[in-house]
Amino acid sequence: MTESIHVYAGECTTTFRADDEPQRQRGRVVVVHKPDGTVLVHDARGYQPVAWLTRANAVHRERGPDGGFALVAVKDGERLRVESHGEGDHARHEGTSAGVHVGFCPDCTGCLVRARGAITCLDCPAEYGLPRDAAMLETTCDCGLPRMAVERGARFELCVDRNCEELDAAVRERFDREWSCPDCGSDLRVLRERTLFLGCDDYPDCEASFALPDRAVVGTCDCGLPLVAPDAEASASGATSSGSEMEPPEHSDGCCLDADCARTPETV
Repeated sequence: MTESIHVYAGECTTTFRADDEPQRQRGRVVVVHKPDGTVLVHDARGYQPVAWLTRANAVHRERGPDGGFALVAVKDGERLRVESHGEGDHARHEGTSAGVHVGFCPDCTGCLVRARGAITCLDCPAEYGLPRDAAMLETTCDCGLPRMAVERGARFELCVDRNCEELDAAVRERFDREWSCPDCGSDLRVLRERTLFLGCDDYPDCEASFALPDRAVVGTCDCGLPLVAPDAEASASGATSSGSEMEPPEHSDGCCLDADCARTPETV
C-alpha cells in the first residue's frame, strides 16, 4: 500500500536538541519526512544523514508566505527542527515497502515483496506476517499466495496466509502430546505465548516448559524429551543460541531439548 513521502530541499538551519546543548548546522540540504515519522537531513557528502530523528512521536510541518518551510520532529526528550532560509522546494511522492519480489497478489494482481518480516503488496493493503526464519518456496498455494518453509521440530511447508494454513495448527497436529514431561510424566502440549513452546499438561501443578526447537527432531533422549539436530554455529562457537557458554555435546547424533540434561540420548 502506498504512503506519502515528503521531500524538502533548500538552504536550511538544522537544530538537534537532546540532553546536551543544541547542535546547529547550516547548508543546502535535502530533508526526507517518511510516513513512520522518521525525518532525515542529507547534505552533499556521504551516505549518512547529518541529522535525523527516527519514528518521531509527532512531526509538524509549516509553509511560509515566502515559499520557505519548517519541520519540527519530537520524540521523548529529543527535538529536531529544520528551517529554510528563503524559498525552498517541496514534493510529495508515493512510497511503499521495498523487498525481494516473491509473487503477485491474488486480490489486486499487484507485486508482492518480502520486507521487514512480512509479505506486502505494493498496490493494496494486503500484508502477511512471516516467522523470522521462514524460507520462501517457489510453489504457490491454491489461493494464489506464495508458500513458505518453516522448521519447528520438522519441516512445515505452508501458505504465507495463516488464515489459509496455520503454522500453529500444523505443529500441534504433529507434536502435541508427542513427549512426556521429564518432571511429572504428564503429556507435553504445544502451546503459544508469543512463541510456540512445549508446556506440561499438568500446569499449574507442574510448571515445566521447553522452547519448541527450530531444528529437526532426530530422536528421543533418555529423559523423554526430543533430541534435536545440533546447531552447527553453536557447536562451532561453544555457545547456545542465547549466547551462554556450554560444554560441547558428548554425542554427534543431536542435543536434548533440555540444555541442563546430562543423560545420554538414544536416537530412534
